Amino acid sequence: MMQFSHEPVLLQETLSVLAPRPGEVFVDGTVGGGGHSRAILERIAPHGRLIAIDQDKNALAAAKETLAPWREHVTFVHNNFANLQDVLESEGVQKVDGILMDIGVSSHQLDEGERGFSFNTEAPLDMRMDRDKDLTAAQLVNELDAEELTRILRDYGEELWARRIAEFMVARRKNHGPIETTGQLVDVIKAAIPARARRRGPHPARRTFQALRIAVNDELGVLERAVNDGIDCLKTGGRLALITFHSLEDRMVKKIFQHRAAGCQCPPGLPQCACGNQAHVKILTGKPVQAKEDELERNPRARSAKLRAVIKVLNGREGE
Repeated sequence: MMQFSHEPVLLQETLSVLAPRPGEVFVDGTVGGGGHSRAILERIAPHGRLIAIDQDKNALAAAKETLAPWREHVTFVHNNFANLQDVLESEGVQKVDGILMDIGVSSHQLDEGERGFSFNTEAPLDMRMDRDKDLTAAQLVNELDAEELTRILRDYGEELWARRIAEFMVARRKNHGPIETTGQLVDVIKAAIPARARRRGPHPARRTFQALRIAVNDELGVLERAVNDGIDCLKTGGRLALITFHSLEDRMVKKIFQHRAAGCQCPPGLPQCACGNQAHVKILTGKPVQAKEDELERNPRARSAKLRAVIKVLNGREGE
């Protein structure tokens, strides 16, 4: 098994908003290498419990090693955090005190070149976070028409050259056979984007790889369900924290938090509320929390990380 050398992003900031205390029950919906979970366990010990979820079996194996000192207090679950309610029900847990979700591709997945997440490593076009699933990036680029590929690159990658890249993909597989590796896909992308545009900004394949990864793993659909279910699974006074790594995720989390934090939505001027809508959460982070310079020096991958958090309320109050 590959050794994970993963530094948890925004660790102190995450602990500050989650405020774990001894004896509490927490969920890490994306346990990864276990860095965040270890810090949570240190604070909920000696009688707390952590439910550690990940759809990546390699991540779970690494987390089991990292969290071995607390093994009696951790339940490891191979699943997707979108199925949080089912996981808790199967574990006999109704509500929890805190939930952490660290969204998107992890450092170790990028470092495992054979997974096909990185445009810097020659590998099969895979990109599955859960390798028990069937759909791969190779299937998308070789089976979808130009219209659907354009939509994926535009909507999930915010790629300015989405149409042209999609057309080049279709032409490449028609004239030269399937696009099977990351290197072949990078060549197609570079051919599609004019040289002057390739010289500006990040790697020209970054947005396309992001878009395909999101599509393969249905990341935005999973995220929407997970955030809403996560709020529903909190005790009153419980906290939910999410760390995102690109603007699509962050905007979705912000929108859901704002919706769930809204109280009465009646038109102004009514003598009393007629809609009956009540706030479910209070937002703890007015603006997303980002990494400070000292963390960025140690871990450049933290540069795009944004932390948002809410606390569960009942009738506008944090306590029962």
